[in-house]
Amino acid sequence: MDELRVGVVGVGQRAALAVQAHRPGRSRVVSCADPAARGRADAVDLFGSDVAVHSDYRRMLDDRLDAVFVLTPDDRHVEPGVFFLAAGVPVFVEKPLAITVSDCDRLLRTARQSRTRLYVGHNLRHLPMLRRMRELIDEGAIGRVRSVWCRHFVGHGGDFYFKDWHAERARTTGLLLQKGAHDLDVIHWLAGGYSRDVVAMGDLAVYGGNPRREPVLAGVGRVDERAWAQDGFAPEVWPPTAVTGLNPIVDVEDISMMLTRLDNGVLASYQQCHFTPDYWRNYTVIGDEGRLENFGDGLEDDHPSIKLWNLRRSGYRADADRSESVPGGGLHGGADRTLVAEFLRFAVDGGPTRTSPVAAREAVAAGVAATTSLRAGGVRAVVPPLDPDLVRYFAAHQNEPPGPPPGPAASL
Repeated sequence: MDELRVGVVGVGQRAALAVQAHRPGRSRVVSCADPAARGRADAVDLFGSDVAVHSDYRRMLDDRLDAVFVLTPDDRHVEPGVFFLAAGVPVFVEKPLAITVSDCDRLLRTARQSRTRLYVGHNLRHLPMLRRMRELIDEGAIGRVRSVWCRHFVGHGGDFYFKDWHAERARTTGLLLQKGAHDLDVIHWLAGGYSRDVVAMGDLAVYGGNPRREPVLAGVGRVDERAWAQDGFAPEVWPPTAVTGLNPIVDVEDISMMLTRLDNGVLASYQQCHFTPDYWRNYTVIGDEGRLENFGDGLEDDHPSIKLWNLRRSGYRADADRSESVPGGGLHGGADRTLVAEFLRFAVDGGPTRTSPVAAREAVAAGVAATTSLRAGGVRAVVPPLDPDLVRYFAAHQNEPPGPPPGPAASL
């Protein structure tokens, strides 16, 4: 196979993903675009002096790309994604797919009408711990799934999510979507269905009163997207009320809780807190013949275990009926590496993938509905269904017989 020519839009916090694709001889990052001088300089540092560097992603088409990574901030996924899909270049969009349901649907429609492959970077589907949990469910270890719970302890939340654009509703909709899209996708995956009825509550309970920094300007009228890094990550600062240097705008919640009923009847809950002392995810899956739960998640240097209680009734017992250790360690437990490898394979050959554009859209839709409910005082919110034609197209792995597309992509 010829060496794949890969492009990157947005050389920022998630540029390490594209580094996984820079394997000269197999795939090479040949073109990057970033409106910030810092991002353009980082592109050369990461990919070498031969990489073409642009301030406008539309200039990248001249570099004859086989695939492109869109790694911009969340509110800037849509335009470059639509541009490259319409041009026939397979696209990797970092999660969440977008920050509104309508923008998610626009991306899916463009992929459908241009017949260009779309992939979404939900790397948790490649995490060894979660893959094993899904295997145990498929093996029938706990019977039929009836409920899924997720508790997300976001230690370092003040540093990672309240010192830059993540803290602004206009840029994220809210952290229940931005950070929660990961977990909502996993809940749907483990449960085998998608959220339809949602209620939620939450608050800006801690960081609303913390000291904020002055806006950092990088050129006329432009805020440096990575100004948070200048404040530094300071894990020794405790308690969370002592964290300083927050984004000038902080209007997202730092604690959120949602309940949802899926289209297959499974009930699920998701809880997210950004001021806990620890940083990990705990999933509990309850079936009609037992339950399983993870301890540690393998996203950093921990080595998680999965425990099952599925043989008898009892009071509290820590030993469980079955316990399995799962390989872990390293950044994201190796999930980024296998995620990127799957995208590059998909860009060339197509076929089934662990991630799903429809599932990515449904995670955003659930997060939007939950945020709507939360900010309306916990009223019930309904998740809008996706166009059945799009559901069928993506269920067939974005492959269909030759023929004219259903409509002009240029009209989107």
